Amino acid sequence: MSALDSGMNRAVTVWHRRAGKDKTLFNIIIKKAFERVGTYYYFFPEFSQGRRVIWDGIDNDGFRFLHHIPKEVIVGKPNKTDMKIDLINGSIIQIIGTDKFDKIRGSNPVGCVFSEYAFQNPAAWATVRPILSANGGWAVFNSTPFGKNHFYDLYMMGKDNPNWYTNLVTVEESVDENGNRYVPQEVIDEDRASGYSEEMIQQEYYCDFTANSTGFYYLKYMEQALEEGRITRVPYESNIPVETWWDIGVSDSTAIWFTQIVGRSVHVIDFYQHNSVGVEHYAKHLQTLPYVYGTHHFPHDMSHTEFGTGRSRLESAEGLFGAANLDVLPKLSREDGINAARLILPKCYFDEVKCEEGIKALQNYHRQWDDKLQEFKNLPVHDWASHPADAFRYFATGLTMPREKSSRQHYMRKQRMRAKGWMLA
Repeated sequence: MSALDSGMNRAVTVWHRRAGKDKTLFNIIIKKAFERVGTYYYFFPEFSQGRRVIWDGIDNDGFRFLHHIPKEVIVGKPNKTDMKIDLINGSIIQIIGTDKFDKIRGSNPVGCVFSEYAFQNPAAWATVRPILSANGGWAVFNSTPFGKNHFYDLYMMGKDNPNWYTNLVTVEESVDENGNRYVPQEVIDEDRASGYSEEMIQQEYYCDFTANSTGFYYLKYMEQALEEGRITRVPYESNIPVETWWDIGVSDSTAIWFTQIVGRSVHVIDFYQHNSVGVEHYAKHLQTLPYVYGTHHFPHDMSHTEFGTGRSRLESAEGLFGAANLDVLPKLSREDGINAARLILPKCYFDEVKCEEGIKALQNYHRQWDDKLQEFKNLPVHDWASHPADAFRYFATGLTMPREKSSRQHYMRKQRMRAKGWMLA
């Protein structure tokens, strides 16, 4: 990529399906690894995807991706477990999944490729960015579009920034030296005949960011919030208790939303997420914030899942917050929760700074795609957006869904909400 050779350190490339994105960028990272000694990361949305595409990948001509690195320049045997290759000049090339990006904290990469960035956890770039800024490293982001998410935002920012290189290539611009398209029209027609929707065709082959929004659960509601000015700075009202809404994980993330009911609106004033730590960590974090808390709302499985301390999560939380300040939400279907979230979203105001990570998760929460049936399944993809979306779903159901048996706290809270005239149920 001539932009990197000319001294630019940031690039966003929007390339169509079957454009050879990873073959091109893997060769670039190899080249750069010999120009400057350092650590180079090739990021995929998931670690397993990196293994499938690069580590075990074979192109259409039967050539293995890893064979782009001559064996004469590799030191020892490549580390198959960590997908890491040491080169004779001292550089390291490693494949990373942003589903577990915390593993790179404390490292010092000098070059990074983010493949299929539209599907990645954007927090990984937030972690790497200051490192590259400090050491003069570079980063390239490539993907086909997937709605107007963080990849779209990055591309639009780059278009207006002279320090960034941007490039959008559809099947019509992707041609060989004789002007022949690399992906002929017959291939697209075959996909269309096999059941691909026109929206999917426009997204995958013509790089249309607006074509395929049917797979997203909350995207149109979040776009509406942005258009109506409800994603903005939202101040904390010190005379109103803050409610917290949790989705609990141990090896996975725990996500927490912080809300206040102000008049007929819901103010979503804060969001926090971390992983691989116990409830004590989150209790300490809550204590650092300047909020007066009402009730802490936990998911239904709080009483039977362990934090690794020999006690249930509920027992741990009761010891930290007090039993009178806890509310365990009933188990409801995912579909009911998603519908409740869609009902509550038009009433929500989000703090654009404190809730940035959670907002992106709600925008990106999407359904699984069925390749065989060529349609979206009625199941969400479990990725970086799942826990924030689940916590928001618990928040929505906690406010809008009736309960057969409610704690006195929950009953009184609902009475107050109904008195304000905004309750949906």
